[in-house]
Amino acid sequence: MSYPDQRSDDEWRTVLNKEQFRILREKGTEAPFTGEYDKHNPSAGVYTCAACNTPLYKADHKFKSGCGWPAYFDSIPGAVTRHTDSTFGMQRTEIVCSNCGGHLGHVFKGEGYATPTDERHCVNSISLKFHDKEKGTNGEAK
Repeated sequence: MSYPDQRSDDEWRTVLNKEQFRILREKGTEAPFTGEYDKHNPSAGVYTCAACNTPLYKADHKFKSGCGWPAYFDSIPGAVTRHTDSTFGMQRTEIVCSNCGGHLGHVFKGEGYATPTDERHCVNSISLKFHDKEKGTNGEAK
């Protein structure tokens, strides 16, 4: 799939640290309960892609799931793209940034959380940056 931000791996290596590159560009996963945003619960703000700064999730999309990774019940419309992930002998739904294709994590549906969508976007903290002010679609503060 093609994304608007088409930097090469070498270009991504200049803006991402090794762990960010491993997760965002090589579809890795951080260990549970270790991420900066797992227990982060602001009342306002936005989480953007750590690679390209595209706004992905509003603070009020976040909920406590206890899964060990930041959990969101929805994303900003159009910000996240879903793909079928058949690795590890199972079928899951991978989520990536719609602007750069950076791996965010996976989305799970029907787990019974009391959220408006009954979805859990299970996202690696390292794939995100938090901003206490809402950002527009170009990443600039509103």
